Amino acid sequence: MNPAYATVDHVFTTPLDHSAPHGPTIQLFAREVADPGRVGEQLPWLLYLQGGPGGKSPRPYAGSPGWLPQALKTHRVLLLDQRGTGRSTPVTARAASRFTSPAQLADHLSHFRADAIVADAELIRRRLCGDEPWETLGQSYGGFITLTYLSQAPEGLRACYVTGGIPGLSATADDVYARTYPRVRDRVLDFYARYPDDADRLREIARILTATDVRLPDGDRLTTRRLRTLGLALGMGGGFERVHWLLDESLDARGELTDTFLHQVMDLTGFTDNPLFAVMQETLYGQGDKPTGWAASRAMTGFPEFAEDADPFLLTGEMIYPWMFREIKGLRPFADAADLLAERTDWSPLYDPRRLAANRVPLAAIVYHDDMYVDAELSLRTARDVGATRVWVTNEWEHDGVTASGDRVLSRLMDLAAGRA
Repeated sequence: MNPAYATVDHVFTTPLDHSAPHGPTIQLFAREVADPGRVGEQLPWLLYLQGGPGGKSPRPYAGSPGWLPQALKTHRVLLLDQRGTGRSTPVTARAASRFTSPAQLADHLSHFRADAIVADAELIRRRLCGDEPWETLGQSYGGFITLTYLSQAPEGLRACYVTGGIPGLSATADDVYARTYPRVRDRVLDFYARYPDDADRLREIARILTATDVRLPDGDRLTTRRLRTLGLALGMGGGFERVHWLLDESLDARGELTDTFLHQVMDLTGFTDNPLFAVMQETLYGQGDKPTGWAASRAMTGFPEFAEDADPFLLTGEMIYPWMFREIKGLRPFADAADLLAERTDWSPLYDPRRLAANRVPLAAIVYHDDMYVDAELSLRTARDVGATRVWVTNEWEHDGVTASGDRVLSRLMDLAAGRA
């Protein structure tokens, strides 16, 4: 019993490959959460689909995540660790190193996309709810999963809420990154406008890294291009301040990089807890016979302002590059398998446009106008093509608005889905 919440842990066994139900299996972990005062009531279920890919579900404590108290007023919540994350047979660097070949590992990883997560969710729903449909709350990548859910098993859904995560149904990885680089550039320039001295500080750190072999506590070399990946944080509420205060303690009185800075950079850029975020990032856009082919890396060549010696010195965002799998300890065991995934040409479709157009499951979504990670124009285009969809567009919050807003985002989405707003 949690002091703030009543919780029950659930473990399920599911096929690694749902098309081969008698093959290898994995374990799924999910935590049921309820208001302690309503434990005995027959409340409707709300499945939370975490962002990512590769993010485990949040661990609840008093008032956190910010949307949970609102959800528990009317629902029993299921916090699912999606396959490969948290306590659901986690895919870690250590686990990856046990595979006998890159091809074997790549084949294993191919079963960790949204279609498999939806099949997992349906298996769990039938165990917990029988034939009763449930509701879902999809944050970021969880919204991508929601659209796959509506494409593949809408009968399992009563209503869906999506926060900052409506994908372009036919957008390729090339389409996505062509739109992403300009948004990241603008966000970095906004950061420099708020903290002008940080532009000079980052340039000085880059000069040190170019001239000196600087090692992180785990032995990895800190390079300029790894430094630039700190920009990933800028799309979240408080992200500007997180990077600013990190830089504030980056140099000591002698002009050398501090241990505090190096340790924090290692944690922020090491992918120790979520290697699937890097490994599976571009597979989100794999549909049909066109390889993703390290699209973010290719797209960068079309934006000379992102050259390492360009002025101003631009950070990067939610882009994953091939060099990461050779230079970052937590990703090295995945390197050759990641190359194979980038070359793959037999991805199954994740969305069914015809079924989505005929959708009758209420879908309420918030689109963050200035979202650094998910393109608002693609999101609105999809929303127009999906039946029973109501969209709220705002620039009041960043990508994590559902948590940062307390009860405001989720309560309004519930009202939208129910026709009350």
